[in-house]
Amino acid sequence: MKIIMLGAPGAGKGTQAERISKKYGIPHISTGDIFRANIKAGTELGIKAKAYIDKGLLVPDDVTVDLVMDRISQEDCKNGYILDGFPRTIPQAESLTEALKARGTSIDHAVDVDVPDESIIARMSGRRACLTCGATYHTVYAKPAKEGICDKCGASLVLREDDKPETVKQRLLVYHEQTKPLIDYYRRENVLCTVDGTQDMEKVFLDITKTLGA
Repeated sequence: MKIIMLGAPGAGKGTQAERISKKYGIPHISTGDIFRANIKAGTELGIKAKAYIDKGLLVPDDVTVDLVMDRISQEDCKNGYILDGFPRTIPQAESLTEALKARGTSIDHAVDVDVPDESIIARMSGRRACLTCGATYHTVYAKPAKEGICDKCGASLVLREDDKPETVKQRLLVYHEQTKPLIDYYRRENVLCTVDGTQDMEKVFLDITKTLGA
């Protein structure tokens, strides 16, 4: 089962991808993890990617696609995988389709976790993070025992720059311009399924598993 997760930043697709990964025993793959692993291992592709990242540039699509294809060729992906955070643009999606076609395979499902912008802004602005141990909380959905204090290590919790409403709005703008067109692309490929991401997390997961047919 080869799956792509779609949805705006903060829609909860990463959480759902982790659950799908556990249920079906297939790896949850993010491009960030692939970059880090290859850079750490000093692979040829990792060195190429690092040269761009060090200059503050985006890694070109051809290098990113090569890294993804290399990752999904590994043994743990023989029964499928979940791609999270890739593709981000139509050219990346087209390159991935062609690379998979060359191997006689294709994506089975593109799961769009659909959440309106205003819900995402409210959801993300409620996030609080512990910069000491990395634990995350929410002012509504996952409160710490003591307001503003991390349950795990006792450090102060902060609203990260990424989660501030003005930053979230900017990220959503980029998403609508670059990534949202993927929904139509995968609809044309007849693999798109859309689930209502505003529901309870458990219900979202149930809807996804129904769509996956298992």
